[in-house]
Amino acid sequence: MPKVVIFGNSGSGKSTLANKYASLPEVKHLDLDTIAWKPDQPGVREELGNSLAKLELFISENQDWAIEGCYSSLISKAADYADELIFLNPGISACRENCKNRPWEPHKYGSKEEQDKNLDMLLSWVADYENRKDEFSLTAHLELFQKHEGKKVMIRSNAEAAAKSSQLNT
Repeated sequence: MPKVVIFGNSGSGKSTLANKYASLPEVKHLDLDTIAWKPDQPGVREELGNSLAKLELFISENQDWAIEGCYSSLISKAADYADELIFLNPGISACRENCKNRPWEPHKYGSKEEQDKNLDMLLSWVADYENRKDEFSLTAHLELFQKHEGKKVMIRSNAEAAAKSSQLNT
């Protein structure tokens, strides 16, 4: 069974692919958003050490898992334990379209309407992926991907992601 880390820009399809893995028997899913932010203070980042401790606890408690997110600081740690690293990099246009069509994420928002209130901000943030210089940037993700010495794949379109997902059915 897998230990897979899925990362990329917002809207790249990380949650969709991770949820497909999590539909396999015994595979647990961790969305890094749930450990990267303070649970009682929306919009306030958790201390990195606390997030890393939660990540390591999840890894130690679960034999098979799919971990997904855009946080290079957390992805690099999870990659140390992964059987495979999957970098979803379908391009800005695809990510923006995926954001517009994303289903409600009840673990993050109280309603679909509440989620959609952030859509304009999210679309702007996604569009800046290639220009940013932070841990969420294309530059940081490419560096992580290039440095990883284990099994890895870069998926460059929604069609390739769908093909990867369909392989999990066999």
